[in-house]
Parts: sequence; C-alpha cells; structure tokens
Amino acid sequence: MATKGKKYVDSAKLIDRSEQYDVTEAMDLVIKTATAKFDETVELHVKLGVDSRHADQQVRGAIVLPHGTGKTARVLVFAKGDKADEARAAGADFVGDMDLVEKIQKENWFDFDVVVATPDMMGTVGRLGKVLGPKGLMPSPKAGTVTPNVTQAVNEIKAGKVEYRLDKTNIIHCPIGKVSFGPEKLSDNLNALMGAIVKAKPAAAKGQYVKSCVAASTMGPGVKINAAKFV
Repeated sequence: MATKGKKYVDSAKLIDRSEQYDVTEAMDLVIKTATAKFDETVELHVKLGVDSRHADQQVRGAIVLPHGTGKTARVLVFAKGDKADEARAAGADFVGDMDLVEKIQKENWFDFDVVVATPDMMGTVGRLGKVLGPKGLMPSPKAGTVTPNVTQAVNEIKAGKVEYRLDKTNIIHCPIGKVSFGPEKLSDNLNALMGAIVKAKPAAAKGQYVKSCVAASTMGPGVKINAAKFV
C-alpha cells in the first residue's frame, strides 16, 4: 500500500477522527488541511440509508449552488434548428446532433462535463447510453438536462449547477467549491446541497436517511460532519 506523504500525515493530525464537526468548523479544517500547490476542489461524500438497487429508493437531482463550484463546466447540447441556435446563444461549448454522436463513438471524444438534450433528440442520444451512462453523463429529466428550455439549462450549468446521484454503494459524491472560497461560502454551498438531498428522500426509505457526511479537499484527509442537524 502506498504510504501517505508527510503533508497529508501532518494535516490528518489536525483532525479528531472520532469527532463529528459542525459545518463551519469542518470547512475550516478542510481548508487548513489542503496543502497542495493548486486550488483544490472540496467534495462532499454523503452515505444514505437507502438501497439504490430499488427504483423507489433512488436519490437523484440537481441544484445550483449559491456560490457555484469555482469551475466553469463545458456543456455539450444535442439539439436541432432553433434550439441549437438557442444553445449556442446561451454559451454552450458544443452543439450538434448525429455529428456529435459519431464523434463520441468513433473518436472516444469526451471534452465536456455536462450533456443537455432536447426531448426530441433522446432517441439519437440513447445510442450513447453505454458510453455516457457509466461516466454519469447521460442526460436525464430529473437532473434537468433533458429539456426543451436549453437556454435555462445552459445558464444554470454555467452558474454552478451540480447533479447529485447515488453510486452503487449508496454514496453521493459532489463538488461544493474550491478551497479558495473560504469557510462561509463552502458552508453555504454544503448546506444548500444537503437541503436538496434531504428533500429528495424517497418515501420508501426506512430508518436513518443520512448515515454519514464527510468533506475533503482533492489531496486532503476527510473531515466528518455532524449530519444530525440536516435530518
């Protein structure tokens, strides 16, 4: 097993592993323990008491974070005619239909972060399910990325909209900003995201919904957050 670097070990000493911190204190620690030379992304990892194998226990949605993510997402829009023009005017990075499907299939091209499609394009985009699905890039009505309103979709994504969804182990991983945001903005973003996740609780979920909540910077150690206040 690879040993952790000295910086990581020193950082980890600042954190009490048995402690569940309140949000602002946790964000302070995440910032203090981020020692990389670049502006690290802060991610939130939320383990939920649901079973993602059941359709009625899925948790998925999207939210525009109050302070954005600190990263401008590259948006690909599948649309035709007027809708394609709208998408370009809104600032989409790539717009097309079959030409882009073929580019992805033939060239294994993935220079984009979010995919939006108008409803009439989903038959075409469906062909990419096998490649977009595993990467979490498949457009979905729940995430607001299958929509006739491409202008709004592109604007929201550029403003810092993030999608949250369960992975196979019932954990949501989501960026909430950059270390340079400071504790207040990161706390605002975290609270907004947790509010959305709690609101999205499936009726079929039993027992404790939020099992654990951990924040960490790209290279830093995890900081446990007291999730009780969210539920």
